Amino acid sequence: MSSITIIGTGNMARTIGARALAGGNTVEVMGRDRSKAADLAEALGGGATTGEWATAPAGDIVIVALLHTAVVPAVTQYGDALAGKVVVDISNPFNASFDGLAHPEGTSTAQEAAKAAPAGTAVVKAFNTVFRHVLEKGRPDIFLAGDDPQAKASVETFVKTLGLRPLDAGPLKMSHWLEGAGLLTVSLANHGVGNFDFALGATELPAS
Repeated sequence: MSSITIIGTGNMARTIGARALAGGNTVEVMGRDRSKAADLAEALGGGATTGEWATAPAGDIVIVALLHTAVVPAVTQYGDALAGKVVVDISNPFNASFDGLAHPEGTSTAQEAAKAAPAGTAVVKAFNTVFRHVLEKGRPDIFLAGDDPQAKASVETFVKTLGLRPLDAGPLKMSHWLEGAGLLTVSLANHGVGNFDFALGATELPAS
């Protein structure tokens, strides 16, 4: 089982925290508003604790469950407190019209977070292609990307405790395309699929 710190108090923080506890992991919640973090930890139950914003997280895996504009500032503010941790960015940096990404090709929120993180910190992109309610109620595939094999393995182990299948999409530069896949998911929901009750996944043919 894994020790998890969740930075953020929104719906994704709540959903990931609940699944993490159900999978036997320990969970710490951190938020700029400590009272909101404490309320979420209490609502989650299962021994979830509350940490102080910008102090050293208790978890070995730190899930940054914030809007994309807040990810890099938070990583910067935490600074050396994140050294040695695995930081998971789950954000989707969509533009205002939801028809493109908020950053240019060749980078991603996860890559920018990695630049801001202290030495010894590994950044992994994950969970961004899944709608919150699908993560809560379904069994979607979880795509992830990162440069550190050990960090990705730890995130894969954590994802499996949630009863979900992790799928390694490659190095951290692939997080740009995972963010694009998040955009594709929203566009499919608004067009071809026509609802938000689905997730992208990989279908494997049976061995012949």
